[in-house]
Amino acid sequence: MAGKKEKVVLAYSGGLDTSVAIQWLAEKYNVDIITLTVDVGNPKDFAAAREKALKIGALKAIVIDAKEMFVKYFIWHALQANALYEGQYPLATALSRPLMAKLLVDTALEEGANSVAHGCTGKGNDQVRFDVGVHALAPHLKVLAPAREWGMTRAETIAYAHKRGIPIPITKKSPYSIDECLWGRSIETGVLEDPWVEPPADVYTWTKSPDKTPNKPAYVEIGFEKGIPVSLDGQEYDGVTLIQRMNELAGDHGIGRIDHIENRLVGIKSREIYEAPAATVLLQAHQALEAMTLSKDQMRFKQKVAIEIADIIYNGLWFSAQNRDLAAYIQSSQRYVTGTIRTKLFKGSAQVVGRTAPKSLYNLSLATYDKGDKFDQSMSVGFIHIWGLPVVTQSQVQLLGDTEGPLSIIAPKKQLKKTKTAPGKPARKPNRSKQEQGKG
Repeated sequence: MAGKKEKVVLAYSGGLDTSVAIQWLAEKYNVDIITLTVDVGNPKDFAAAREKALKIGALKAIVIDAKEMFVKYFIWHALQANALYEGQYPLATALSRPLMAKLLVDTALEEGANSVAHGCTGKGNDQVRFDVGVHALAPHLKVLAPAREWGMTRAETIAYAHKRGIPIPITKKSPYSIDECLWGRSIETGVLEDPWVEPPADVYTWTKSPDKTPNKPAYVEIGFEKGIPVSLDGQEYDGVTLIQRMNELAGDHGIGRIDHIENRLVGIKSREIYEAPAATVLLQAHQALEAMTLSKDQMRFKQKVAIEIADIIYNGLWFSAQNRDLAAYIQSSQRYVTGTIRTKLFKGSAQVVGRTAPKSLYNLSLATYDKGDKFDQSMSVGFIHIWGLPVVTQSQVQLLGDTEGPLSIIAPKKQLKKTKTAPGKPARKPNRSKQEQGKG
């Protein structure tokens, strides 16, 4: 139809920037705005957010409860991989963005939109996650980022809202930038930008200060099936409920606080505070169960894969072929990661204190030093001889006479008398008794 406006699907949070973006996009690009608000476990009045978007001028306001999808396809994948960015961050916010990007694309295709938009600035990681995710799934869609384009300060954005009658929160603004989902809470800016300053108490809302936690430890038994937690203390739960209950339990004991100097994708370092009670406990428990059910080589290789997957998630490459291929490996590695882990929660610390698994590789008859020991210790002599043969050979031929370099200290102060041999001929072996010849 001639004169019909194009549509833009906006990822809408209900905050200042995305609320202003509804009218800013409509004015600048002469388009109709459809807002999409995604529930990934963030505490928000979604009905109010929908009404607000319509009041501001959105053609349509869509709200999707994506918590179950978030857990099943994103959180559990990261947990099975033991993905921790730089060994600390459980990737809560980073995991939610590819899901939001997919839902933006799905909505755009359903609504016949030509573009999608988000409220990310040009300084953070999320802009990359949204842009790359959308273009990977639907290269024909345009991606608009008003906060990256309009060049307004916060004060100017507020003035823009007042001038156009856009309702904005009148409550006292938090001094921090906060993002929340089921898997964790991210806090930054304000006084936290000084890496010397201890995070103030008001930064934390999910976790108690360890000095205010119960004086008696709590024990929880976490049941896993193929690397996925399915029960707490014998009671089965769906994924969303299990994470919510673990967040409450571990948070009550002060567990899950992370203070991290992080390397952002855009090339700067930032100081990030995270609260991730459930993620902290479940990742630790999962690793403990893998220690029972994976071989040494599997565990060591999987640690390398975990680093790669964490980087993929953090860097916005969820929809890459590399992530898909590694996901297949992770799934295969979890075939026997079934069992129960008992964890002790006390004063800000989670400690694994018990493990059991039907396919455990831990064999008591081999490990014990007491009765029932079936390990044949006499076999160790030959094993040691063969295992150390390359080191012993090279040491005798090359290293014992080496008096230079950082390893020169290994040479004995008094060298053993060497047998002189003709050039190109091996030294004669000393005569050994038949008994000695049989020893390793």
